[in-house]
Amino acid sequence: MNLQALPNWQPRPCPVREPLEGRFVRLEPLDPAKHGDDLWLALQGPDPALWDYLGYGPFANREPFDAWLASNAASADPLFFTVIDRASGRALGVLSYLRIAPKDGCIEIGHIAFGKAMQRTPGSTEAVWLLARHAFDDLGYRRLEWKCNAENARSIRAAERLGFTHEGLFRQHMVIKGHNRDTAWFAIIDGEWPARREAFERWLAVDNFDGEGNQKRRLEELRG
Repeated sequence: MNLQALPNWQPRPCPVREPLEGRFVRLEPLDPAKHGDDLWLALQGPDPALWDYLGYGPFANREPFDAWLASNAASADPLFFTVIDRASGRALGVLSYLRIAPKDGCIEIGHIAFGKAMQRTPGSTEAVWLLARHAFDDLGYRRLEWKCNAENARSIRAAERLGFTHEGLFRQHMVIKGHNRDTAWFAIIDGEWPARREAFERWLAVDNFDGEGNQKRRLEELRG
């Protein structure tokens, strides 16, 4: 039996609504009045698979979309952020912390909905990096989770690329939109974080991108 003692462990603080600044994007607390118009345009764009594995959407008209934003903005867990593209100043997506467990030092990133213009960009990576860095370095959490439908190939590829370790499969874990969800579990723990952080920093550095904005080295290479 391996019972690891944590003699000096104290509960971690809960994350609060405050902006997080990056080079490509800025994360702002979700504000429907400020961000609603941009998000409606960004998330109603040409990506029919965007809502397939989320527990809500797509939204046929603005009223239920605005109600969804308002509910998210009022929530402390999940705690939603809007992703602002620094170049254009426009809101291009949302993501959140959720399942926040201060006494265990465990927190999850999820509810990720990035519009087409943000997908597969440095900003999409940086948005996750900003939440990860804040959780580990500022708040002192010891475990960062990522969970998704086991059939969601895009989310699984993203988790692996970002350095999350696959931990297993929870079979028949949930029912989403009338369909079974087997949930794939991923995590980064605090002992792994320094190497993950270094790889993120090297990938996001100015000298890792050419004049066209294309990466020179992949995140996986820098982590490997």
